[in-house]
Amino acid sequence: MPANLTPEYKHAEQAYRLARQPREQLECLKEMLRVIPKHKGTERLQADIKSRIRELSHESAGHGKAAHRGPSHAVHPEGAAQLCLIGPPGAGKSTLHERLTGSGSEAGPYPHPTRLPVPGMLPFEDINFQLVDLPSVSAEFMQPGLTDILRMADGVLLVVDLSAPDCTERLSLILQRLGEAKIHLSERWPGHADSPVAPAEPEAADPFSVHLPTLLLANKTDLASPEDAAVLEDLLGVRFPALATSATRGSGLAEIGPFLFSALGIVRVYTKAPGKPVDQSRPFTMRRGDIVMDVAQRVHPDLARTFKFARIWGSGKFSGQQVGAGHLVDDRDVVELHS
Repeated sequence: MPANLTPEYKHAEQAYRLARQPREQLECLKEMLRVIPKHKGTERLQADIKSRIRELSHESAGHGKAAHRGPSHAVHPEGAAQLCLIGPPGAGKSTLHERLTGSGSEAGPYPHPTRLPVPGMLPFEDINFQLVDLPSVSAEFMQPGLTDILRMADGVLLVVDLSAPDCTERLSLILQRLGEAKIHLSERWPGHADSPVAPAEPEAADPFSVHLPTLLLANKTDLASPEDAAVLEDLLGVRFPALATSATRGSGLAEIGPFLFSALGIVRVYTKAPGKPVDQSRPFTMRRGDIVMDVAQRVHPDLARTFKFARIWGSGKFSGQQVGAGHLVDDRDVVELHS
């Protein structure tokens, strides 16, 4: 039976997908349950929503099933985007993280040296990307709570040791275990027009399935051929964009920042108050397709509510052009907001 989901429900579901904090997610779920059409075609979806409400309610109260999974190790997102490093034991993930961020992430010649998520910042020009080193995934173990952290991320850096004889089986296992948790690693990046086109979603698409854009880091290329990455993807039937890296030699590391900037569609916007100089110390990191009103909302919700017009330097027809709330912003635009 078709679900026939209403625009009101779809709006609530979209708000849930965008929510980053458990309390905010819980409120969105309650709204989804309130407005979802109550008939046989939505019974399974209603059950999933109720189950997720129970999980989040238990987490907030600090008891029940969620408490037995151990403490929450959520990482507050910072910078232009949050990316998680994931991979099998021994892939060089923590060494890569240390080289990229200077985080002090623990690396060792034994399985699972990283037991907690380790955040660090990767600088790129005048912005930073937050890279979170996650515990390794193996056939024997996947850290409780790992999938909760992934659900909040903007993307994944999938680290694979091409020199390992069982690297195909290890990567296949990671894809399988994440898939069981409704986390799917995707070839599609929002800023790349040539990303594969996603299939049309069914009307009642699972709101708890997450599709994370993924960059394959074919690591330890000092011990294996970079061409092995293509063979690996052929065997697994995936087509992630890939970079050949070596944490020990440092090769390929300088390409990660530019890739993330382009693939995520990052747009830097600098703001200035009327009659004041431009603040070039901390740009607001927007996304391609964002408009002036999105910038106003990021600066301050009150400014968005009282917005009248803006002047823009960069993507306007001339410097200081007066534009409305719907004007698209471009990288390195300077925006002066008037309310």
